[in-house]
Amino acid sequence: MQVDGTAYRTIWVAVDGWSVEIIDQTRLPHEFVQVGLSTVEDAARAIEIMQVRGAPLIGATAAYGVALAMQKDPGDASLSAALQRLGRTRPTAVNLRWALDEMRRLLEPIGENARTAAAYARAAEICDEDVAINRQIGEHGLAVIRAAAVAKQGRPVNVLTHCNAGWLATVDWGTATSPIYQAHDAGVNVHVWVDETRPRNQGASLTAWELGRHGVPHTVIADNVGGHLMQHGKVDLCITGTDRTTASGDVANKIGTYLKALAAYDNDVPFYVALPSPTIDWTIEDGVASIPIEERSAEEVSQMTGRTQAGTIETVSIVPEGSACANYAFDVTPARLVTGLITERGIAAASREGLAGLFPERAEA
Repeated sequence: MQVDGTAYRTIWVAVDGWSVEIIDQTRLPHEFVQVGLSTVEDAARAIEIMQVRGAPLIGATAAYGVALAMQKDPGDASLSAALQRLGRTRPTAVNLRWALDEMRRLLEPIGENARTAAAYARAAEICDEDVAINRQIGEHGLAVIRAAAVAKQGRPVNVLTHCNAGWLATVDWGTATSPIYQAHDAGVNVHVWVDETRPRNQGASLTAWELGRHGVPHTVIADNVGGHLMQHGKVDLCITGTDRTTASGDVANKIGTYLKALAAYDNDVPFYVALPSPTIDWTIEDGVASIPIEERSAEEVSQMTGRTQAGTIETVSIVPEGSACANYAFDVTPARLVTGLITERGIAAASREGLAGLFPERAEA
C-alpha cells in the first residue's frame, strides 16, 4: 500500500540480506519509523510490545524470527528454543502457531547446513502468500460493497470497521480493509466509520492513518457511537477482521467486536468478517469456551499517549491513582451474529458447513 506515494510492506529483509525491518506501529500515527530486527529475541519482543500486530503479520514476523535464529545458530537446540520463545509471545492469534508449525515441519527434518536458507525462503513465501490471500479477500469483499453501492444510487457506502485489520495488520492489503481499498481504487463512493478501539486505539491511530495515506474518506468515532449510527441508517455494512476463527464460524477479534455485532444484528445491518484461511482453527468449535483471551497490561487502559499542542509526544494517566484496571484484549462473536466470512476462496456462511465447503482439504485433515 501507499505511504505518501511510496509503496510499503509491513515487513521485509534489509539490504544486508539477512536482518529484517518492520514499521514500528507503536510510533504511529505521529511518527513513521522503521526498525531493524537482528535476533529471535528482537522478533519476539516486537510481537509482545506490538511493534507488529495483527494475526497475519504476527505469523510472518514469527517466521522471520525463526530465520534470524537459524542465521545465528542452525542447530537443533537453537531451533527448539526459537520455536518455544516465539510461541510464548501472544496467545490468541492462531497464525502465530500456524507459522511456527510451518517452520518446524520444514526445518526439523533437514540438515543444519540447509536450515538458514530454507528458513528465509519459507518466511518470504509466507509473506507473499499473505499478500495474495488478502488481495483475493478484497476481490470477494468488493462484490459486497458494489452491491451496496447499487442500492445507494451514488450516495456513499458507509462501512464500519473495528480495530485495525488493515495492511498494517498483515503484510499488505489488509483483511477487512482490502475490499475497501479495492472499492476506492475502482471508483466506488465509499466512506469508512473508524472505531477508535480503546484501549490501544488501533482504529484511531492505525486504521485512520493508513486510510488517510491512501486517500480513502473516513471518520473516526468513539467506540460507543456505532449503535447510534446503525439506528439512524448511517451504516450500510460492517467488516471486521479476526485473530482466530473456529471451525464452526465463531470469531475472536479485538475487544468490542461482539458489541458491534449485537448492534448490527438488532438493526439488520450486515456484519461480515474478513479472514485468511490460516486464521481458521479447525481444532475447536466453541470460541467462547475454547479460545484463550489475552489479558494485557493495565497501563494500556490507565495511560494514553499522544502529541501535545507543543508538538511533543507524551504519555499521561487518565484514571485515578489506585484504581484497578482490567485489560481483556479480545472477545468472541458467535457465528449466529455473522452474516458471512470473506475468505480468499469466496464468502462462506459462518458455520462448519460453510467453511468446509470452501476448504474441504483443511476441514478433513
